[in-house]
Amino acid sequence: WFDEENYIEMTTSGPTGAPKIIKIDKQAMVNSALATGVFFDLQPGDKALHCLPVKFIAGKMMFVRAFVLGLEIDFVAPSASPLQHLAINYDFAALVPLQAQNSLNFLHRIKKVIIGGAKINKELEKELLKVKSAIYETYGMTETITHIAAKKVGATTFTAFPKVTVSKDENGCLVIHAPRISQEPIVTTDVVAIFSNKKFQWLGRLDNVINSGGIKLMPEVIEEKLSLYIPHRFFVAGKADVKLGEKLILIIESDKYDIEASAFVSLEKYEKPKEIHFVKNFKETPTGKIIRKETLLEL
Repeated sequence: WFDEENYIEMTTSGPTGAPKIIKIDKQAMVNSALATGVFFDLQPGDKALHCLPVKFIAGKMMFVRAFVLGLEIDFVAPSASPLQHLAINYDFAALVPLQAQNSLNFLHRIKKVIIGGAKINKELEKELLKVKSAIYETYGMTETITHIAAKKVGATTFTAFPKVTVSKDENGCLVIHAPRISQEPIVTTDVVAIFSNKKFQWLGRLDNVINSGGIKLMPEVIEEKLSLYIPHRFFVAGKADVKLGEKLILIIESDKYDIEASAFVSLEKYEKPKEIHFVKNFKETPTGKIIRKETLLEL
């Protein structure tokens, strides 16, 4: 941070496409920290917990927020259960979903919790709604210098941060207008529903759309419906098919077992998987995101 360059080099860690090195402007990181401070009403002297790897943007930004906003910050080594041995109360912390899942009994010690890095599944969402703390799911990526929008856990629409507006392109994908972070609009591959220039609902990734017999299926929408019935990590994907072009298949990270028929009742006719596969371990990024294409190669 204190070298002569006005940028930091970062490696993107998305689950689609090869990671690439990008340059992130230090002033943009400061602006991002200030926007977070306004959105979550963080005050100088607030006590924050840092439990994320500093190798990635989320961990770097927790550090930047601390010295830009004047937060008191405690560091603990990143782990799946970072709150387990702490008896201190905090005003603010950022976690990934796995950390939140393993910290459900301790989250009441943190006034405001932000969760990002991967989508919160329905099972975890139900548990988080029981916690009295203010818990938010964030939307962002390395290119946006972590989050540019957030929503209370349980809500469907994200609200963009101060000085950020949103729109969508001809593919229905989110376009982010954040002049204090990027001079150019940031075009994503996230399919969204737009409700205003500040509010949007995330539907899924354009990369994952399945064209089955001319019908476009959004895997994330189907996964949302199945999430209450499958107690393991899973995803749905398209597999080449002579008749349909692509047929919908379900891949579960588990030993083989019989799935109850009731799991598929909420699905439309075209959303029902034609095949079910079980794999021992999903391929994933260093931050724990499932790499669908590489996992499918193992089938």
